Amino acid sequence: MADMVNMEDMTNAAETAAAEEAEEKAAREVRTSVSPLEGEGLRGDGTAKWYVVHTYSGYENKVKTSIERMVEYRGMQDLILEVVIPTEERIEIKDGVKKVKTRKLYPGYVVIKMIVNNETWYLVRNTEGVTGFVGHGSDPIPLTKEEIVRMGIEKLKIDLDIEVGDTVRIIGGVFEGQLGIVEAINPEKQIVKTRISMFGRDTPAEIEFSQVSKLK
Repeated sequence: MADMVNMEDMTNAAETAAAEEAEEKAAREVRTSVSPLEGEGLRGDGTAKWYVVHTYSGYENKVKTSIERMVEYRGMQDLILEVVIPTEERIEIKDGVKKVKTRKLYPGYVVIKMIVNNETWYLVRNTEGVTGFVGHGSDPIPLTKEEIVRMGIEKLKIDLDIEVGDTVRIIGGVFEGQLGIVEAINPEKQIVKTRISMFGRDTPAEIEFSQVSKLK
C-alpha cells in the first residue's frame, strides 16, 4: 500500500515538474523569438484596451490560466493587466431545489485587457489553444465602450432614480424576472439591497444597479 502511495506521489511530482519545465521553455521561446527592438514595437497606441481572443472550444479556462502564468513568470503585469472569461449565473429549479449555475456567455472566446506590442501579441497569439485575435490579421481591434459594458466586462457608473421602499423589477442576474422591495441603496458600490418573495418567503438579495428597473 505504501509503495502504491509513493508511486502516485512520484507520478504527480513528475507531472508537475514537466508542466513547469514546459512553461519555462515556452517563456524562453517567447523571449528569444522577439528581439529587444521588435519587443518594443507598438501595434496599438500604447494604452491598455480590451481585446477579444478566439480559442478552441473548451480551451477558454486553459488559455486564461496559461496566459496568467506566463505574465507572472515574465513580469508583464503592466502590459497584460487582466484575462476574463465572460460568464453569467442562472437559477435552475428542480424538484423544488434551487441551484445557481454558471455558464460562459461567449464560448470559444477570452477577453484580455492589454497594451499591444510585438511581445504581448506574440505571447498571447502563441498560447496553446489560441487561434487568433479578433481583428484584421496581426492588427487586433479593441472593444468599444458600449461592447465592454454589454459584455459585462467593466461597469459604468449609473445614476439610478429609486428610493428605499420602491418596487423594482430584476432585469438581469440570477433573480431576473422577479420583483423586489428596495431596502437600502449603495451608490458607491452600485448595489441595491432588496427583499424578494420566493417560494412563499422573503429572500434578501444584493442586486447591481444595471440589473434593476424601477416600476412606473
